[in-house]
This record gives sequence, C-alpha cells and structure tokens, in this order.
Amino acid sequence: MSRAKLTDAEIAERLRAMPQWTAKDGKLHRDLQFADFVAAFGFMTRVALVAEKLDHHPEWFNVYNKVRVDLATHDAGGVTARDFDLAAAIDKLAG
Repeated sequence: MSRAKLTDAEIAERLRAMPQWTAKDGKLHRDLQFADFVAAFGFMTRVALVAEKLDHHPEWFNVYNKVRVDLATHDAGGVTARDFDLAAAIDKLAG
C-alpha cells in the first residue's frame, strides 16, 4: 500500500466510487448509524481487527449508536491509498 499523499484531484476521483465518504479537513470522513450501542461497538470491533492487519488505524468517535470515522495517513501528511483501502474495508463491514 502506498504511503504517498494523494492530490485533491486524485481524492475526488476515488471518492466518486465511494459515495458514503467525503473529504473533510484533510481526511476521509464517514458517519455511520446502527440500531443500538452493541451494534455500533460490534462494528468498531470488526474494523479494529482489519485495521490491525493493515497496520493502519482510524480516528473515530462513538456515542451510543453513532460512529464517526476519519482516515488519514499521518506520516504522509494526508490521505493516501491506504486510507481508501481501509475505507473500502469499512464499507464492506458496514454492509
């Protein structure tokens, strides 16, 4: 997975295929909502296992049934292909 920072144009092009995600504050951003806290926490647990395998961890926030996810590659100073790979995995787990 590349750690090269993507340009704004490259990010916009890739986001066309991922309508649940936006570019926000130099990161990929998605808000998710689940039936309840257990479902939200279960989702976060499944993402954590994938993120650990990818060695790429999200910034996220959870309150009850809501999960906010922001992705950026900090050592690259912005969004990279690694963030899109993790975003795709998150989309798959979110169903």
